[in-house]
Amino acid sequence: MSEKLSDYLMTAEAAEFLGVSQNTVRTWAKEGKIKVRVNPVNNYRLFRRKDLQAFLDSVAKPVTRKAK
Repeated sequence: MSEKLSDYLMTAEAAEFLGVSQNTVRTWAKEGKIKVRVNPVNNYRLFRRKDLQAFLDSVAKPVTRKAK
């Protein structure tokens, strides 16, 4: 299966996708919390949509209601 450029988001797009700031995305990438690839031509960080979704799914916590 070949990947397409449209499968990737740049830092600003990844931040919007995750609902956090660009600095948070950079920090999480540096800490290894989210997978990042670097474009060898321009050194831009690239994030795969499915990796970002997997990260969101892994940190999602179910909402529980308190009994009255």
